[in-house]
Amino acid sequence: MSAQCAMCKAVVEGGNETIAEGVNNGITYLMIFPYLLVGVLFYFIYRHKKKGKA
Repeated sequence: MSAQCAMCKAVVEGGNETIAEGVNNGITYLMIFPYLLVGVLFYFIYRHKKKGKA
């Protein structure tokens, strides 16, 4: 797993399975917010453009 940072790799290798699951859940949690923000931005742009046509 060369894609992980040194600290994440050390925690996962030195810990048990629950620690690895926690790290993976944390990464997933942090990845959700940029996608939500981009989705909300596109929604408001779409709504604004649709409002201008009517």
